[in-house]
Amino acid sequence: MAMGKRCSLLLTLYLFPLTVIVGASASGYGYGPNPNSYHLKNKYFPEVFSVQGIVYCKSTSGVFPLKGSVVRITCLGLDKYGYETAPFSVLSRPTDANGYFLAKLSSELLEADGVKIVQCKTFLHSSKMRACPYATNISSGVSGAPLSAYRMLGSANMRLYSVGPFVYTFTPQQTTPSPY
Repeated sequence: MAMGKRCSLLLTLYLFPLTVIVGASASGYGYGPNPNSYHLKNKYFPEVFSVQGIVYCKSTSGVFPLKGSVVRITCLGLDKYGYETAPFSVLSRPTDANGYFLAKLSSELLEADGVKIVQCKTFLHSSKMRACPYATNISSGVSGAPLSAYRMLGSANMRLYSVGPFVYTFTPQQTTPSPY
């Protein structure tokens, strides 16, 4: 009987910190009202927008455009009741020979469910080049570059956001944890 109580107590003590961690992180991922949602009513992203930038490799021989790297765009949204959604991500196509990427995002499916995109950040996701595999935080490539300034593409009536330039290197960098 004493052994059963001891195991139960150890299991409770073991699971208690896990419960606290899960409870704390759940509120950070938007399972409650967004305190900033009330002043963001006119700051939603449009139905279709694009993100562009350039990715470089910094090696001992210099800096050059990185072909084949992929960038991740992670966004948060608000549902029709003003609650934050869980983060969701979209990957760009691999960069071209000039290190250029263009990712077109459409929020039409989210709009049908009443979700509006309110915040997006761009991260380095992967490098195809073995000689340059480590992401750096130059231009917030690791911690996430927020989408803020844009220009309108008149013919397409679309916002074009620019980020970067982002940089990979041949040596490991100290990274900071991502909030997403």
